[in-house]
Amino acid sequence: MSTSTISRPQLSYLTDQLNDLKQRGTHFKLRVLQEAQAPECIFDGKRVINLASNNYLGLTTHPKLREAALAALNKYGVGSGAVRTVSGTMDIHMELEEKIARFKNVEACVVFQSGFAANAGTVSAILGKGDFIISDELNHASIIDGARLSRATIKVFRHKDIAHAEELLKEVAGEPGHKLVITDGVFSMDGDIGPLPALCELAEKYGAIMMVDDAHASGVLGRNGRGTIDHFNMHGRVDVQVGTLSKAIGALGGYVCGTRELIDFLYHRARPFLFSTSHPPSVAATCIAAFDVLEQEPQLMEKLWDNTRFFKKELGSLGFNIGGRNTPLSETPITPVIVGEGRLAMEFSRELFKEGVFTPGIAYPTVAEGKARLRTIMTATHTKDQLGKSLDIFGRVGKRMGIIS
Repeated sequence: MSTSTISRPQLSYLTDQLNDLKQRGTHFKLRVLQEAQAPECIFDGKRVINLASNNYLGLTTHPKLREAALAALNKYGVGSGAVRTVSGTMDIHMELEEKIARFKNVEACVVFQSGFAANAGTVSAILGKGDFIISDELNHASIIDGARLSRATIKVFRHKDIAHAEELLKEVAGEPGHKLVITDGVFSMDGDIGPLPALCELAEKYGAIMMVDDAHASGVLGRNGRGTIDHFNMHGRVDVQVGTLSKAIGALGGYVCGTRELIDFLYHRARPFLFSTSHPPSVAATCIAAFDVLEQEPQLMEKLWDNTRFFKKELGSLGFNIGGRNTPLSETPITPVIVGEGRLAMEFSRELFKEGVFTPGIAYPTVAEGKARLRTIMTATHTKDQLGKSLDIFGRVGKRMGIIS
């Protein structure tokens, strides 16, 4: 008998915690996608309309990206074979970083293996013990982990509350050490946009570093998807811009943009960069092609926003709580359907799946207790027929479960 099948007491506490999740009704099993990521596809053997993907522009299957990946695969092989600081920096990696820097209108860029690594690696590299981080309470987990790893003092302000952020900056204004103000550009659970202009003013007033995580804004907001900095015309006022290659770009990875000195420092001190093998060349090539598509095919963003406006309006009209009855909190293609109790959110998701719509339930600790939800996401490649069918199913199942009347 394999030793892996023998029950050992050392990890029994994990079983207890899993049993607790099951009792709460928030335990889940992974849905398995059996074909390409698309607006309608097969999960667990069932064809469903997919409202759960970050593939905002449909680039995961774009022909230009496929062609770029195949060409790089034939030229470079399947992997880079090393970390960037040894022998794993290929010319295609440098080309990608230069491409992103030009796109974002900054001096330089460094690519990380994931958006999570970009945030966590950057915050923990540029700050240390004796420094201060002023962070929105709903910032992404990667920001929170990076802040903890930095050993800086963390001060959390109420969501988008500028007055509270200033109170915290005032508290540490006389203290030695660097100060960092950090916010998501688009908040991933509610779909609202960070108050970047006001935070930039605060950072400048108190001499703080300004950092934005634009993961859900890249390819969605700003000219050709340049993000919240471009959306608000805050060029030159944000010191550290983080983005992702895993959502609208359609591939994998994260990046940080800023001055040449910042990027050079991260080359030397960001631990995920130093200790992770670099991107497969086919992935780098895919990302380069994606930025070309952003520039050349603006109609994709137009369709994304057309679908977003339609679906958000109709979902609200059905009577669902989409973050506010009269004025929805969401300002982006992310539209939450808030149901409150975790068990109910998970059951709602399962019933929708049975009827042909996939959108997962999200409960504590990902969101606060009492704010469990389903998170719907629009893409440019959804058809009006698919959206109409999804809305019919939402309405029918929501009424049956008593979520709407």
